[in-house]
Amino acid sequence: METTRHTKFRAWALLSLAAAFVLPAGPALAQSYPSRPVTLVVPQAAGGTNDIVGRLVGQKLGEVMNNASVVVDNRPGAGGNIGTQLVAKGPKDGYTLLMTISSSQAINPALYKNPGFDPEKDFKPVGLVGAVPNVLLVNPSFPAKNLAEFLKLARAKGANYQYASAGNGTLNHLLGEMLNSMAGISMQHVPYKGVAPALNDVLGGQLPIVFASLPSALPHIKAGKLRALAVSGEKRSPVLPDVPTIAEAVPGYNGTLWIGLFAPAGVPADVLATLQGATRKALASKDLRDKLDQQGVEIAAPTTPEQFSALLHDDLGKWARIVKASGAAVD
Repeated sequence: METTRHTKFRAWALLSLAAAFVLPAGPALAQSYPSRPVTLVVPQAAGGTNDIVGRLVGQKLGEVMNNASVVVDNRPGAGGNIGTQLVAKGPKDGYTLLMTISSSQAINPALYKNPGFDPEKDFKPVGLVGAVPNVLLVNPSFPAKNLAEFLKLARAKGANYQYASAGNGTLNHLLGEMLNSMAGISMQHVPYKGVAPALNDVLGGQLPIVFASLPSALPHIKAGKLRALAVSGEKRSPVLPDVPTIAEAVPGYNGTLWIGLFAPAGVPADVLATLQGATRKALASKDLRDKLDQQGVEIAAPTTPEQFSALLHDDLGKWARIVKASGAAVD
């Protein structure tokens, strides 16, 4: 009898030991990425182009990843450096990502003496979302009705037009400097603290000219409160098909803003691969593409991480040259 009880106890103990190895597999599988909310840090203020795009992409990304929770966290400041630094120095587990724009990732390293991050070493590309052209805009009272008339006036002897920007060294500042250099004109730069006050002063007639991203400018263009003379990209925008590119009059001009998703360097390879695959799937969905189209975002063709890295590398060199030529600098 004692032997029988001993045998039963031994069998139970062996089964319990086996269960100790088997049972954790369930929770481990349940803990597969993502098992908690993913944060998309947007290093610009709420309501801007990157914030709008980040929220649309984040929502679809969550749906693709088995209805995971994806939360946008706006961390503006220092031209995007504060939010970018946060992700670069944060946890490398894939739960804190960076949704950023080329002006922060590709211009700031040349503009700031110490931006606090290395755009190539501190990040891994997840996915290129798309491109957003800027628009050369004037107050409706401005005498030029089109780009040709604008350039003729700007090239006239004694012309000294002022243009507004979101701040010293921002993309819309440098677009003006690039136009000065390539078109042989000499507009005077007037920096503001953000695109909203810059637009407001051009809307109010205090300044005649501004560059602004298409999503932020589109409502004013449609309402007839601002006149769109040209877009900064390589091709015309489907949203403004009758508005020419600057390159049509100034060959080689191209100043498109891109938006992309990055993970901090050091994120596990399997998590990075999951994110990259989910982002590709999200960007292929028709409903997301339609929503981005309505915002004036030109969705990128399917792009590999290597191609995205090459784009960033090329832009770093391009904007470094433009920043140096403009003399812009932020301590």
